[in-house]
Amino acid sequence: MESDFERQLKGYGLTTAHILYRLPDHPVVLQSYIWQDYDLAPDFPLMRGFLDFWQSTLDGLLHSVRYTHQRLIAPREWRMLNGEFILH
Repeated sequence: MESDFERQLKGYGLTTAHILYRLPDHPVVLQSYIWQDYDLAPDFPLMRGFLDFWQSTLDGLLHSVRYTHQRLIAPREWRMLNGEFILH
């Protein structure tokens, strides 16, 4: 399994989804759920897979999904440096 750092170097960014869903026993009440993982924009295969799982398995009907995505490491930000800092 790849580390989070390796995934970021391959273009993955941190995706956060704020999901509002209806409670099965009280459909007028909305509940909130936060999902977060490293995912690829613009298709978001991991988030879409999670939402497909939600709709096929869980009883709470989805009301809305808001998401944000931020690449934490971009290719232009990664460079090799040679040097050493000595303190004291």
